[in-house]
Amino acid sequence: MRAPGLALAAAAVLAIEGVALIVFALIELLGLGAGDASSLPTALALIVLTLIGAAALVAFAFGTRAGRSWARSGGVVFQVLAVAIALASLTVQPVVWAFTAGVGLPGLVGFVLLIASARAEGARTPEA
Repeated sequence: MRAPGLALAAAAVLAIEGVALIVFALIELLGLGAGDASSLPTALALIVLTLIGAAALVAFAFGTRAGRSWARSGGVVFQVLAVAIALASLTVQPVVWAFTAGVGLPGLVGFVLLIASARAEGARTPEA
């Protein structure tokens, strides 16, 4: 079964976030090659964990596009974490507004789309 338009929009947000994490991991990898890391094991762990998160977001995007509830649930968790990170970044002085908006706004939009998609899917599915 194909997902409705809300689910497709939510899947697009998840996929874009996944690609952004892949780009971030590549930037970190280039920085590692340039010798910018103060601790090699820590830098490698950050890169691996970032790639795991990116893979999860891409998997959630495909699952959301296919109308799977597990993917929407996982996507919601990632969106809540993104909004929490954006709010926490407000405590850093000086506030880096580009980071706060770049993480918080897609997280908020993705959260709203995922919840709306779940509600729409629930309304379409007949009760057993």
